[in-house]
Amino acid sequence: MYTHRPLQKKDLKCICAFPQSAEELFYMFPKARYPLTPEQLFDAVRNRRDPLVALVNNVIAGYGNFIEVGRGGHCSIGNLIIEPAHRGKGVASYLVGTFVDMAFQRYAASYVRISCFCHNVAGLLLYYKLGFRPVDLEERKGPDSERVALIHMHLNREDSVEQGVFQESC
Repeated sequence: MYTHRPLQKKDLKCICAFPQSAEELFYMFPKARYPLTPEQLFDAVRNRRDPLVALVNNVIAGYGNFIEVGRGGHCSIGNLIIEPAHRGKGVASYLVGTFVDMAFQRYAASYVRISCFCHNVAGLLLYYKLGFRPVDLEERKGPDSERVALIHMHLNREDSVEQGVFQESC
């Protein structure tokens, strides 16, 4: 079973080991330099909201946060990454669902935004499966200065309830 808790400073070193390549780090944290260091992550976390770790049997299996929080507007999920041994096992779905619930319940968001680079096919397919739909595309520079597309996706409050993708609770 999955659980979550707020990020603690002692977790940073563990999370820094999750990206297995410069490309994976780029998907998680485009401004960081590989290999990710606790200092880089700590600097980013200071500008984020609700940094959380997902736990499997009390072991850190994933990390994410809100990049933006607009009460009554929208919340943007960011810096999502799953520990390699736990990928494809539902941890990302759990963590995204946790953020979606927080956005709609705690912040009364009308929609949740998540962005994913075009080469991150696993992420794009997961977010689509969870009800997020593409709404915009932004050109960015990749790790080697190549052109890449950042795809912005939204999940509207009404759509999440209609689809029953995420459980809203009181």
